[in-house]
Amino acid sequence: MAQKNFFLRRNRRRSDLSWISKVQVNHPAVLRRAQQVQARRTVKKEWQAAWLLKAVTFIDLTTLSGDDTSSNVQRLCYKAKYPIREDLLKALNMHDKDITTAAVCVYPARVCDAVRALKAAGCNIPVASVATGFPAGQTHLKTRLEEIRLAVEDGATEIDVVINRSLVLTGQWEALYDEIRQFRKACGEAHLKTILATGELGSLTNVYKASMIAMMAGSDFIKTSTGKETVNATFPVAIVMLRAIRDFFWKTGNKIGFKPAGGIRSAKDALAWLSLIKEELGDEWLKPELFRIGASTLLSDIERQIYHHVTGRYAAYHDLPMS
Repeated sequence: MAQKNFFLRRNRRRSDLSWISKVQVNHPAVLRRAQQVQARRTVKKEWQAAWLLKAVTFIDLTTLSGDDTSSNVQRLCYKAKYPIREDLLKALNMHDKDITTAAVCVYPARVCDAVRALKAAGCNIPVASVATGFPAGQTHLKTRLEEIRLAVEDGATEIDVVINRSLVLTGQWEALYDEIRQFRKACGEAHLKTILATGELGSLTNVYKASMIAMMAGSDFIKTSTGKETVNATFPVAIVMLRAIRDFFWKTGNKIGFKPAGGIRSAKDALAWLSLIKEELGDEWLKPELFRIGASTLLSDIERQIYHHVTGRYAAYHDLPMS
């Protein structure tokens, strides 16, 4: 931890961030690597079922809709604790493995609802809250910081913040660093997941730069997207962010987590993302402490595929509990 703190202190001065402007990403090479990932054949049969169950444990089960109510948050929390039907888990001899999603993610105003629902269900699944003017991040800094503090007071143990994209687009790297440092302080003991909104950053080079700044400023995770942009989690963006995480680890010895979000809807998608993490960062990152998938509908397809593996047929919608 001391090594990390030294790295952060060393980069508080403007001169220490001058190297950021010199960074360039090899765009064609990134695209070639992304094509390799997408062309790869997936695992099959019992190996696929095992990987899909593992994918469940990485999901931040999310509801971020304007019509969220306490009842649908309660339903989401129940699904987070019981993500796969028990009879299906028994058929796979996994019913006693306590498989749950990694977290439940909601708006700040719904944190109390999620905390109460999970407590009533008798589980300790973390509650994550989006904050800082999600999804645009265009409210006053004082308001964004207060939103973080209120979410933590209400019981959120993970905070997904959005950055001010204009700071990236105009190359204000020290201002971005200082902003995220304030987010870090406002989070207290809560984990800080910094959303880069990569679809709005203009280039892969900016994605790398923003990733490095976010990690230097104390983020526990860097996250691709809010899920509200036109372009969300893509493999080229992920490759750049994962390489930044690897570079940061080599420089500091500190492991930073990664969270793709937005557009990840199918079991096949989930398997591709797990494969990418394994290849780029290794098995050490294949745990909820360092890898999450932000999703609202992915779990339904994973459960459907597991149902097919167990029964040999696909489930009707009414066969599986809604998330």
